[in-house]
Amino acid sequence: MKRLLTSIMIMAAAVSAAEAKDIKGTVKDTDGKAIAGVVVSDGLNTTVTDAKGRFKMDTDIDSRFVFISTPSGYVSSTLSGETLFYKEIKDDVKKYDFIVAKNSKDDTDHNLIVIADPQISERSELADLSAQADDMADFVKEMDGDYTFGICLGDIVGWDHSIYPEYNEIMAKTGIDYRYVIGNHDMTNYGRSFETSMRNYEDMYGPAWYSFNVGKVHYIVLNDNFYVGRDYFYIGYLDERQLKWLEKDLSYVEPGARVIVSLHIQTTNDKSDRDAFQYGIIGDNLCNKPSFYSMLEPYRATILSGHSHTADFEQISDNIFEINVAGFCGAWWCGEVCIDGAPAGYKVFDFDGDQMEWIYKGCGHPLDYQMKVYADTEDYPGEVVANVWDYDPAWKVEYFEDGVKVCDMARFKAQDPLAKELYKDPSSLKRTWVYAAPTENMFRAAISEGAKTLEVRVTDRFGREYKKIIEK
Repeated sequence: MKRLLTSIMIMAAAVSAAEAKDIKGTVKDTDGKAIAGVVVSDGLNTTVTDAKGRFKMDTDIDSRFVFISTPSGYVSSTLSGETLFYKEIKDDVKKYDFIVAKNSKDDTDHNLIVIADPQISERSELADLSAQADDMADFVKEMDGDYTFGICLGDIVGWDHSIYPEYNEIMAKTGIDYRYVIGNHDMTNYGRSFETSMRNYEDMYGPAWYSFNVGKVHYIVLNDNFYVGRDYFYIGYLDERQLKWLEKDLSYVEPGARVIVSLHIQTTNDKSDRDAFQYGIIGDNLCNKPSFYSMLEPYRATILSGHSHTADFEQISDNIFEINVAGFCGAWWCGEVCIDGAPAGYKVFDFDGDQMEWIYKGCGHPLDYQMKVYADTEDYPGEVVANVWDYDPAWKVEYFEDGVKVCDMARFKAQDPLAKELYKDPSSLKRTWVYAAPTENMFRAAISEGAKTLEVRVTDRFGREYKKIIEK
């Protein structure tokens, strides 16, 4: 019996050794200079390059890629080329050498453009995407010259993954490089498990979770679309493998640092969702958010999400807030506004060191287009109503008549009148499930009798003021 147990133990050790693949490599710049202190990972394990840019680690049998967390001051490519930030692990390869390019600009101050849900479902929509890309290209040309890159928050396409190359070609017109997030529509469906759901996305864009650094900001990309192994169904969930990796990745980041986390499904819908678990909407928010939040709490963390095609802001704690970015495709390319009335567009972040500001840019609109105002309409007789889609609690929304302030406008939840009109007849739309969703970013005030000039004045959290004046 003792001999049998010893044999079993030897066999188990051999199996364990077979499951771990010992790999090594280097990280150097395009001039061949070694880069020390670069975090290297296989999606579970992590290590750091030494003074000569060398690394060595055991990779897990389930790991498909080895990748680097691109250091500040350098750039990596995301689609192809010698500076690609990831490499596929192969049985016949033991050495993985990475090259990073020195950023031609000082990235301490940089800009980030964020889009959510382009969701190209058919090739006929590529022309509309191209128009949106042209808007962004024009905007990028007018920026201040700081280093600028983009993040796409998932649902790059709508199930047809063969469109990826055409999408990439169109977005290249914007003149900036992108990092990518997997969305539920980017999943490979009808497999038997979550682990099989990333295949098509990873074939094009590489690992479904990773990190990188720009200036004084640490960026993290996660996959919270948990495929449940049935048809196309999913829930918002971060599996343990990702959480273990995230724990290790954050261990290299100083507490108090600025951290930006990008994922597809929003972590929360409102405070009630954070206070009580709502089983009926587990596909619309992150189920295991408490543990996730606790991991981010030591940092100044911003969560960027998409999925809902609406604009929202949620303060999670003193250190964490979430920005839900409205859809780049509007209402799934059925109309120029999203289902909450926000214009199709993108979010622009401006980083000055680790300080940041942001603004929403509607495609086809000037940058100061930050609200839509309705006065004495059929829906709201005797009232001025404003949809301030990018609102958060640090904003002010005021109402003036004939140049005199009347009141702070009252916030309420309702459908945007334009979205309601555009999407009132689903049978007339190419996607019959599109509808006008209520938004909490509506504001109202009563019109006084005899008032001749009506004005809505909005001040955002950064002190920028926007006005809309209506002459009766």
